[in-house]
Amino acid sequence: MAFDNTKRTLWSNILSTIGLLAIMGAACMPLLRMGTGTAKYIYAAGAAMVLAGKFIMPVNKEWAVRLRRLMRMEIWTALIFVVGAVFMFLPGTDWIAFTLAGGVLTLYTSIMIPKQKINQE
Repeated sequence: MAFDNTKRTLWSNILSTIGLLAIMGAACMPLLRMGTGTAKYIYAAGAAMVLAGKFIMPVNKEWAVRLRRLMRMEIWTALIFVVGAVFMFLPGTDWIAFTLAGGVLTLYTSIMIPKQKINQE
């Protein structure tokens, strides 16, 4: 059964939002010294959800080049969160730097994509 673009967009938004909330919650847990062992798995699940959500997002070939690049940047942002999840399992590594980098890129793309869509119309 093939999904049309509206269903793909809906599922992409749902997966990405839940995944980002899971990443945010899991990043706060070690900083608040609670549930450090489970935080790794919540973070990894959230990163996987964000990655899946960004991969299923439909991209229209008629969109402007800059808008398509911003959509691709979201996939790289999800990969940065996946690297942060891997570093969370390694002792003594700085996973928070990848979380902050992914957060900054997510913030940038969440501002610029709607702006580009409005300018294109």
